[in-house]
Amino acid sequence: MQAIAITLAVLGAALFAGAAVLQHREVADLYGQPLPRERVLSLGRLARIARRPGWLAGFGLAGGGTIVHAIALALAPLRVVQPIGVLAVPVAVLLSSLRSRRPPSRSVILGVVLTMAGVAVFVAASVGGSTGSPPPPGSTLPTTLVVGGVVLALATAGLAVGGWLRCVACATAGATAFGLLSALMRVIFQELTAGSLWYEPTVLGAAASAVVALVVGGWLVQQAYPSGPPEVVVACLTVVDPIVAVLLGALLLGEGAETPVATWFLLGGAAVAAAVGVLVLARLHPDAVAARAARSNPSRLPEPSRGTAQ
Repeated sequence: MQAIAITLAVLGAALFAGAAVLQHREVADLYGQPLPRERVLSLGRLARIARRPGWLAGFGLAGGGTIVHAIALALAPLRVVQPIGVLAVPVAVLLSSLRSRRPPSRSVILGVVLTMAGVAVFVAASVGGSTGSPPPPGSTLPTTLVVGGVVLALATAGLAVGGWLRCVACATAGATAFGLLSALMRVIFQELTAGSLWYEPTVLGAAASAVVALVVGGWLVQQAYPSGPPEVVVACLTVVDPIVAVLLGALLLGEGAETPVATWFLLGGAAVAAAVGVLVLARLHPDAVAARAARSNPSRLPEPSRGTAQ
């Protein structure tokens, strides 16, 4: 079963990368890049973007990725499935390079290598953990509220600033929401496997929270797109999402309860290496460097595309 889950997780990573590149292009083309600090993509502006074929194609890819990812989570623990999403980073880099017709820079390659190496170690240390069990009664709601508070804090900080900081903060907030979503999906599968019925409060509450996490996470990712390149957004998602999901899997479901302390330190070091890779991408990506130069000289900022909502 784990082999099938891993295969589906790899497919999901490729689909998510394609979705990110397509939707990033549509958001940046319509509203300009970087997005001015005071601008936020409201629901009305997102509705305008959602009518563009490229964004809809990306939405379709993201939907397909979500489906195969959900199936993978039904077949294997969070700590096996989630980290595989890091494969979306090199896929996004490749797609962006093909679109721009220029090879990735050394800084981009360095960021990708650090990110992938960190998550690869994370995966290797995670494989073989226990499959987990349903969460203790009454534990899901408080955990959801705490993670929701973290998402709110990151989103508030990100929307208050501009540039690459907004990109990283909003993408990190969205990734945290998606990590919570994955954990809640795993909770639902564990509850149903243990004999709970779909209409029981525990299952319905987890499902409702999962829908909210999906919507909020998706909105925050859209806020990140105009403020940085798609590789940075994808890197944030593929690093923060699995870390949050694995931690929640350990806290809620007992996945990896028998993991030695030394292994947890190894997981922490791998997460730090992956985070450094994200920061390298965010700071040294050619698009990010050009955006900082444009902000330092406002006369060189790109004009928004025709039809931009003011």
